[in-house]
Amino acid sequence: MSRVGKKPIPIPKGVKISIGDDAIGVEGPKGKLRQGVPSSIKFEIVDEEIRAIPIDQNDPGLGKFHGLARSLVANAVHGVTKGFTRELDIVGIGYRAELQKKQIVFALGYSHPVTFDIPDGVDVAIDQQTHITVSGVDRQQVGQVAANIRSLRKPDPYKQKGIRYTGEVLKKKVGKTGA
Repeated sequence: MSRVGKKPIPIPKGVKISIGDDAIGVEGPKGKLRQGVPSSIKFEIVDEEIRAIPIDQNDPGLGKFHGLARSLVANAVHGVTKGFTRELDIVGIGYRAELQKKQIVFALGYSHPVTFDIPDGVDVAIDQQTHITVSGVDRQQVGQVAANIRSLRKPDPYKQKGIRYTGEVLKKKVGKTGA
């Protein structure tokens, strides 16, 4: 059995859990999610905690699914109570972002503005045209949207320009020397 999978998930106040055969529904103050789980793992609620239990205790291959299923459900519970955020910084002269309805319009040094459609379930806030905050209840969706925004102009290792995660440290490469 997995060490991660053995840990119980506490259920905060105001969160409703519905356990199905192939998915678990989680509803809380920030929204609701439906998380699919492997069929080899069953969940049960005991003393205001959710426990993940593998169907076959003797199968060593289920350990990875045991921990995965528990982590996915724990992320869903955390998402509907507190939510998830990812922050990005835009670095470069003339690089900026502007929010227009359900789109972000970027000026990233290309000859044209780059537009990015914001998917449903994700909120985006822009501070001072160079700091982007992506937030939502689904951890995977928030991370994917942040990665898609970052891929519009990845940080350049030579000039240190581009879109990067807040706090990301880049290893600066030395350019060619004209000797």
